Amino acid sequence: METGTLFGWAFGDPARENDGGYMAGLEREALDNATQTAKARGVTVVEGSEVFTSLSANDSLVELDHAPGKLVVRCTVHVEGPGAGKLHAEGPMNG
Repeated sequence: METGTLFGWAFGDPARENDGGYMAGLEREALDNATQTAKARGVTVVEGSEVFTSLSANDSLVELDHAPGKLVVRCTVHVEGPGAGKLHAEGPMNG
């Protein structure tokens, strides 16, 4: 079966990035976003494949001026299904 990768996103308040419960909620939101993107593209998320990355304007050199809240949680997942081999999470985009 073909496999590929996709991103999901969640945005939050950088003042709460040390709050484990808050961050866990953002991770769930980012995974939900990735799952919805996969469904829209006709593929499914491989269970347990999620990897989370958090970026905050408070401690990053990445330009986050246009990110709502300036805290970004990205969830990268593996997907499978017809056409999944053409899906690649690269940079900030799903391509």
